[in-house]
Amino acid sequence: MNLRFVPCIIIIVILGLFLTITPDVFAAGEEGQGHYQVDGKELPLWSMIPFVGILLSIALLPLILDSHFLVHHGGKMSLVWGLLFAIPYLIAYGGKAFHDILYIYLIDYIPFIVLLWGLFTVAGGILVRGTLRGTPLVNTLLLLIGTVIASWIGTTGASMLLIRPLIRANTYRKSKVHLVVFFIFLVSNIGGSLTPLGDPPLFLGFLHGVPFFWTTSALFPHMVFISVILIVLFFIIDTVMFKREGGVVPDDGAKEPIRIDGLFNLIFLFGIIAAVLMSGTYKWGDVNIAGVHVYWQNIARDVLIVLMGLLSLKFTPFSGELRKANEFSWEPIEEVAKVFAGIFITIIPALTILGVGEQGALSGLIVAIEKPWHYFWITGGLSSFLDNAPTYLTFYNTALGKLHLVEAQVPEILNTPMAELAAAEHQTFVRLLTAISVGAVFMGANTYIGNAPNFMVKAIAEQSGISMPSFFGYMLWSVVILVPLFVIVTFVFLL
Repeated sequence: MNLRFVPCIIIIVILGLFLTITPDVFAAGEEGQGHYQVDGKELPLWSMIPFVGILLSIALLPLILDSHFLVHHGGKMSLVWGLLFAIPYLIAYGGKAFHDILYIYLIDYIPFIVLLWGLFTVAGGILVRGTLRGTPLVNTLLLLIGTVIASWIGTTGASMLLIRPLIRANTYRKSKVHLVVFFIFLVSNIGGSLTPLGDPPLFLGFLHGVPFFWTTSALFPHMVFISVILIVLFFIIDTVMFKREGGVVPDDGAKEPIRIDGLFNLIFLFGIIAAVLMSGTYKWGDVNIAGVHVYWQNIARDVLIVLMGLLSLKFTPFSGELRKANEFSWEPIEEVAKVFAGIFITIIPALTILGVGEQGALSGLIVAIEKPWHYFWITGGLSSFLDNAPTYLTFYNTALGKLHLVEAQVPEILNTPMAELAAAEHQTFVRLLTAISVGAVFMGANTYIGNAPNFMVKAIAEQSGISMPSFFGYMLWSVVILVPLFVIVTFVFLL
């Protein structure tokens, strides 16, 4: 069975089930204004079992069965959990359930995957060539460049662009694991803090009303603070290891100048950036799709992103020399698309329950988390194991529900300087969203499953002969290095 189109399969199956729903129920589903229609107060806690199940499957099955489980069976797993949730949900709530499922695919999943695909495709057409020698200074410079550009071409794009040059530059080195680990810390995660293009959770926030450049100003101090410490620490560790290996770079006679091929793909990259900015700037009205209101500017954005990706493929073909030299393949983005098709549908109960705040089945959790540092650690802790994109979205809704705010208020609140916000709940929301954003982006680096690029980088490193740590072996690195830094971030910024 070809599983490349798992998202479409799930939607088609759901649509088929929906055709059995009576016209009266369908009419009820059309009354919404683009938000979830099943009342979160009615949903029991056990309705979240498929969501918890798929996330536990992602975390545990590769350890128990096969390290490549998600590559070979991720689509099947996603389809099973998606249907286990969708069928009972549709039977119980009819047209309202169909509206909610359609809503999360049209408003969240499709734009999420389209952006990842666009950045992944365009970045795969850019190749860094030349003779690089993996000295501590060169390695640190590569990590610094990756950290800086990750917010603008995405952590996925930056990771795919620079991980292979870093590995090639250090072919002669004996100790390489620390190179990849710090690369995941900085380039695949923390570097993507400044724009919605940088990291998937921030893009989901952008889709739900967070202004494009709000993260640039709000998260800049946190990102610079922890990035500088990590880069300095990396330079020290790499220098010590380099000297232990003799501190000499072997001369193999190769002296190919450093150059970057496929730079014309930057045009397509800027096209993607322009498309995202456009969708957050202009309002062109909406189209009603079975009760879900989809804005025309968002449709235009996704079409433009796909167009940029297709133009990149036309001028740097998949079978061409440049992408072959870059070892480009569709496998990483296919794996993400399959798995997230199930995550996004099963997350619906969690979002709706959290959206009603203390009136829902998770009232105990809502009551317990109040301060920004609470949100930082719970969002970050769950992002480490449950993937940071859906975790961000979950606690974004939690903050709104707890403060009795609605998504439509978010742009005005965040576009107003903090000193000019008169309402206490508005000021609190800004602080909470900052903590949620930092937690999701930063702590996605804690495990291999915390962020989509982490697994991609690990796989590429292992294909290149680097013996990467196990799931818990990698966590040892993050617990020793990252967690103490997150404690410092808490005291400096979030108390």
